[in-house]
Amino acid sequence: MAFRRRNKSYPFFSQEFLIQNHADIVFTCFVCTLSLIMPTYPPLSVCPEGEVTLYQYGWRDWATILFYFFITIILHAVVQEYILDKVNRRLHLSKSKNTKFNESGQLCVFHLVSSVWSFYILITEGYLFHPSSLWENYPHVHLRFQVKFFYLTQLAYWLHALPELYFQKVRKEEIPRQLQYICLYLLHVSAAYLLNLSRVGLVLLCLQYLSEMGFHIARMFYFTDESHQKMFDVWAVCFVFTRMVTLTLMFLAVGFGLARAENQGLDWDLGNFNTVLIRMTVLLLVCLTQSWLLWKFIRFQLRRWREFRHEQASRKRAAAKQTPRPLKRDSLGHHENGVIKAENGASPRPKKIKAP
Repeated sequence: MAFRRRNKSYPFFSQEFLIQNHADIVFTCFVCTLSLIMPTYPPLSVCPEGEVTLYQYGWRDWATILFYFFITIILHAVVQEYILDKVNRRLHLSKSKNTKFNESGQLCVFHLVSSVWSFYILITEGYLFHPSSLWENYPHVHLRFQVKFFYLTQLAYWLHALPELYFQKVRKEEIPRQLQYICLYLLHVSAAYLLNLSRVGLVLLCLQYLSEMGFHIARMFYFTDESHQKMFDVWAVCFVFTRMVTLTLMFLAVGFGLARAENQGLDWDLGNFNTVLIRMTVLLLVCLTQSWLLWKFIRFQLRRWREFRHEQASRKRAAAKQTPRPLKRDSLGHHENGVIKAENGASPRPKKIKAP
């Protein structure tokens, strides 16, 4: 199957051939991996409790992550080809705006799916209406299928974003910025999953994805029409609210809830990481991340304010140049039909011409 139109053929094993056909190559690897893993892949680590089957993490999760890693790359190529490329051809954006528009389009789809999915889990599991369940009965080693599947797909998506920097031909000046948030997401999702803080992580990811989705929607509307800037103001309010709720929830769940739990200590077999050092490390990591996001947010708002002031000043200068200037009058009078008139309406006395 061909995910992209082949306007030009490139030699085999070249960089252009790999980038142009990366979806087909990944699909082939996906089929080969599936045929090798499925017959010999053992079941996941489960813990049956009555009629409900609970799962826990283990080294076999890497096979599942690799499986959805390939699927995510294929879906990325499909969304790029059949949705974003068609929109870009109609908008006629510049190369820099085209790259950012594609990035926001892909992230909008992912944030929308992830936020709805995480919100559904919070409702069905009862975490939203019982906040104390976020830290009670810790460690939360045994997970339902939808919770475990959510975390594995999150890790697969953010891991797939690393090779996509090469497949999408991201500019060198954009790579450090994208690597920053990719690594931060991988770090936080992995920490919540491995430290058995999956319930708190679900709430924080839902809030973060909703906030990020608002930003990327506002940026896409801005690229279509630069007059659409009010959506950035709505996103700014949501951003500040998300940071406040995130910090409050972390101090409430980790700083106070887990600190008052009875099972204090480190136990690898039971999955208990409720120690003072680990709690302080988690809180410090979240606080540093939120402070860094707030610093970037303030810089972004200051840059918008400077651009707005510069635009207003340029408009005032342009308006001043377009205003008609008044005619300069002569010191004795003004011209009317080619005849000089005095200020009082009388014609000035004609000068006598001397005879030669």
